[in-house]
Amino acid sequence: MSRTFTNLLTHVIFSTKDREPWIRRETKTELHAYLGGLVRELKGKAYGINGTSDHVHMLINLPPNVPTSDALRFIKANSSRWMRDKWKKPFAWQLGYAAFSVSKSNAPQVLKYIANQEEHHRRVAFTDELVDFLRKHEIDYDERYIWT
Repeated sequence: MSRTFTNLLTHVIFSTKDREPWIRRETKTELHAYLGGLVRELKGKAYGINGTSDHVHMLINLPPNVPTSDALRFIKANSSRWMRDKWKKPFAWQLGYAAFSVSKSNAPQVLKYIANQEEHHRRVAFTDELVDFLRKHEIDYDERYIWT
C-alpha cells in the first residue's frame, strides 16, 4: 500500500466484563503499556491510553488494512490473557466496544480528555459518559448493552 495515505484517528472505549473494578493501581501502568504494544504490533500508533478501574480509553491510529473490529478483538483478547497470566486474577473485557472517529484538529482535546479520566469519573459515571458519547455521535443503542 505504498500509494495509500491515511490518518485514521479513533477514540476507542471499552470496559471490563460486568464493569468489575479489575484494573488496580498496581496493574494500570503496565496494562496501558501492554495495550500500546499491541497497537504497535498491528503497525498502528497509540497516542493516548488511560482509564479507571473498570474501563479504558485509547486514541489510536490504525493502518488502513486493519479493520477496527479486528484490531479490538486482537487487543482485547491478548491483553485479557496477559492480565490473567501476569496477575493471576480473573480478568475479562466486556463484549464489544465504542469507537469514534477523531479529526487531527480535535486530537489534542481528546488526548486531554483521556488523560483526565480519573478526575472526570469523580463527577460522571461510566455509563452516563458512554451514553453521552453515543448520543453526541448519533449512534443508536440498546440500553440492555449499556447498563449491564
